[in-house]
Amino acid sequence: MHRAIVWALASLATGVAALAGQGSPAGAAASYVPDPAALRAATASELRNVVERFSADRAALRRRYRVEYSPARRSALRDFYAGWLATLRAVNFDALSQDGRVDYLLLQNELDYGQRLLARDERLVGQTGPLMPFAKAIMDLDESRRRFETNDPAVTARTLARLADDIGKSRQVVEAGTKPDSSPGALRPTKIVAFRAAAMLTDLRGTLEGWFKFYDGYDPLFTWWAKAPYQKADSALRGYVQLLREKVVGARPGEDEPIVGLPIGREALLEDLINQLIPYTPEELIAIAQRELAWCEAEMKKAAREMGLGDDWKAALERVKSDHVPPGRQPELVRDLARETVDFLERHDLVTVPPLARDIWRMEMLSPERQKEAPFFLGGEVVQVSFPTSTMSEEDKLMSMRGNNIHFSRAVVHHELIPGHHLQGFMTDRYNPHRGAFATPFWHEGNAFYWETLLWDLGFPRTPEDRIGMLFWRMHRAARIVFSMSFHLGQMTPQQAIDFLVDRVGHERANATAEVRRSFNGDYSPLYQVAYMIGGLQFRALHRELVQSGKMTNRAFHDAILQSGSMPVEMVRALLAKQQLTRDYRARWRFAGEAPGH
Repeated sequence: MHRAIVWALASLATGVAALAGQGSPAGAAASYVPDPAALRAATASELRNVVERFSADRAALRRRYRVEYSPARRSALRDFYAGWLATLRAVNFDALSQDGRVDYLLLQNELDYGQRLLARDERLVGQTGPLMPFAKAIMDLDESRRRFETNDPAVTARTLARLADDIGKSRQVVEAGTKPDSSPGALRPTKIVAFRAAAMLTDLRGTLEGWFKFYDGYDPLFTWWAKAPYQKADSALRGYVQLLREKVVGARPGEDEPIVGLPIGREALLEDLINQLIPYTPEELIAIAQRELAWCEAEMKKAAREMGLGDDWKAALERVKSDHVPPGRQPELVRDLARETVDFLERHDLVTVPPLARDIWRMEMLSPERQKEAPFFLGGEVVQVSFPTSTMSEEDKLMSMRGNNIHFSRAVVHHELIPGHHLQGFMTDRYNPHRGAFATPFWHEGNAFYWETLLWDLGFPRTPEDRIGMLFWRMHRAARIVFSMSFHLGQMTPQQAIDFLVDRVGHERANATAEVRRSFNGDYSPLYQVAYMIGGLQFRALHRELVQSGKMTNRAFHDAILQSGSMPVEMVRALLAKQQLTRDYRARWRFAGEAPGH
């Protein structure tokens, strides 16, 4: 009998048995109530209310100044950060508890980084300025409304008419620069600058629309004066964005958007690494990733030999990819893998899984459109599953099934659910939630990846196929560091990143393209893809220091991480290892050792 049929029958039997053994939700509800004594015993920082106030006020200020790149927003936030820094420095650092000192340092770091980001934004605006000299007029209209200034419809109509003319002039200048016979002094923006400008102008178009709708119809005189010039300005803006995307960026109607991305350069990467308390350079991180890739490849060859394929790990990977469930059966696979992982955690006494966290997670299926950017799982309290739909092409259906095969999925479900993102979110909502102000992918992605490596160490993969499934993702995390850092350093193009994932990791090309697209064209921070493995290596180093040394049990260690809240992992170490902290603390933990070549 074909394996898929056998699996489906076994899965159905398992599901029926599991459902028969479950109590009713009402009967289980009593187990959801925590022990009040345990909650009272949770440590509290003296600065918790301070951090909460900062977070609330910053969020309010960002809502007030909603135009992201406006000078008014930068000015307000710059004053806000400066004022908070002055207030924070008046706090008696030496009188604080360890939790208080951690919050002090994290808030100080956040304020300093906020100022640096404002300076970076100003530089970016300077680069796109020649393409959008009219942008200030839109920002001024919005700012006038938010200051509740009286609107003069006739004056506003003239402002909108000038805006439409100015947009048209900018379009003519850019269009002239795209022609082969353009003059040497013509404006010729790069794809990257044009991509950024198009994104900013799309946001500004939404700002202008919101401004117009505020008055339209509510002020009949405004509508009488302003409607026609607004429509002309909106049409000009839409056409200009289309010109930038099609003539400069290279987008084609009806096709997926080109992968351009916004490389930030070495100095900005170093700023971001300092903010994350990572005392390594981009080049050192690439060297660490190459070292991890070499380890993974050696392990891949071991598994391939066990499968009778010699050292041909790519052939072994192809065999693993073909081992997927039939269409429509992926939800049952996810369900069973989630239950298996929780059972494994409990048998090995690794972490506390509150009954409510175990029972409330849910599942949704990703649409074909979402799968273009997220070809695998997305997780949290709701795990989102990629698998073929009836509307996909035959090629895309096959790639989706191959990319979400049984063994790959077995390595991903626990990353997205328990003990990964779902358990993380459940615990951080309930313990030290104020540290959400300092949330970082080095904590939540790094910790989820760390669990992949710990489960590997403890024998969770049962077969060489399972090991290949886990190794594929481990190679993927290392490759992310290489292509992400190299792209932002200007050493790798998006197409080279796609080829790297296909050739070095064994990705399906469509999946590799989706991975690079979401990394560079999405809203991920430049260090996001680096955070999985580097954060995971931090947690592994901390595990060696505290658990393998016998100072803590696995359960105590993992519970403490989840209850301390999301923050740069070096501060987790400071809490758990009770390290000496000073007001001028700087990152110095070489958690991955010296990078190769050092």
